Amino acid sequence: MAWDEWEQLKSDAGERSAHMQLNQYPAGDGGGGGGGTAANGDLVVRDDELGKLGNLAYEVREDFRVSSDLARPSTFSASIDLFNDGLDMGSALTELHDAWNSQTATLKDACAHISNHLDFSRAQHSKDEAHVGTELSVSKINDYIK
Repeated sequence: MAWDEWEQLKSDAGERSAHMQLNQYPAGDGGGGGGGTAANGDLVVRDDELGKLGNLAYEVREDFRVSSDLARPSTFSASIDLFNDGLDMGSALTELHDAWNSQTATLKDACAHISNHLDFSRAQHSKDEAHVGTELSVSKINDYIK
């Protein structure tokens, strides 16, 4: 690459970065930020939606817990039988069984974490709303006293 080409690429990149929006959608696509209303892209929390998402994460966890355990007993039994028959496949199947159990536990924990976090967010949002409401009421009372 010639020096002139490098300078041109740097110049083009500088022009593009002046129009770049990081960590948000473009304002026309519902993104943006700042301001003060939900219409311009600020965060809006709806208690019923958080509750539904939390319940959905819990249901996914429970469905996965049941489904992922269906073949576990027969897999373990087969691995023991193969191992006792002197086949190396038995120990390999035991390793697979153990890896499967480890991975399913990780996924179940992640689903539980999502569900718990949404429940926590829901409760915290309610506390924050109550706090903001109280602060506004107190500031109005203080205005009347003055």
